[in-house]
Amino acid sequence: MPWPSTAKRMPDAVMKSGAIVEERYVYEEAAHLTVRKTSLFFAGDGFTAYDCKGELVFRVDSYGPEAGDTGEVVLMDASGRCILTVRRKRPSLHQRWEGFVGDGAEGKKPLFSVRRSSIIGRSSMTVEVYSKPGEEYQIEGSFGCRNCNIFNNEKAIVAEVRRKVDATTNVVLGKDVFVLSLKPGFDGAFAMGLVLILDQIYGSDEDDDADGSLNGNKVGLEPSSEDSSSNPSP
Repeated sequence: MPWPSTAKRMPDAVMKSGAIVEERYVYEEAAHLTVRKTSLFFAGDGFTAYDCKGELVFRVDSYGPEAGDTGEVVLMDASGRCILTVRRKRPSLHQRWEGFVGDGAEGKKPLFSVRRSSIIGRSSMTVEVYSKPGEEYQIEGSFGCRNCNIFNNEKAIVAEVRRKVDATTNVVLGKDVFVLSLKPGFDGAFAMGLVLILDQIYGSDEDDDADGSLNGNKVGLEPSSEDSSSNPSP
């Protein structure tokens, strides 16, 4: 599979410092992926993610109710190669999820974990990277409303989820189509894995339109200018 067209290959030293899941998805420049959530009622349920040229970057198949019962979701590249498996850890008061390289989790050490910061009410999510001791991320905002940010240790935004704006009509699209924006040097496969976990935890919440926030505060839905100008619908 060729490199995603939104990315330029980075020097090895830089790539290794940013890669959590896979080096090929660490982008030198800001990247904006259009993510589509597919049908929840037919075979092939899941997600597809496209770059700004409309080329498929990631996909998730068999994401319907039966797949959800296993507590395990697999992220693939455009060719169907398994990149990452996210699995819910049971039991867990904080609804902890873990990510494993490739297909499946049995016999593997997790790459990272995601958990609610508090077991009381809605809260932000804490992401711990096992391969890099001390490296953590926080996810805040409203994934249900497709408006949340991923922050690094320095409280800088490294990725964003925003509603998709049709560039030709300037109309905000439905929540099944949204934009995943990545800052330079952030692992896109890791970010997509976090999206899958957030969707498992919050995606079907009935209250998402009313609140759905991770930290108890509803976040405004104004799309960024990047969404409407650099992300044509694939």
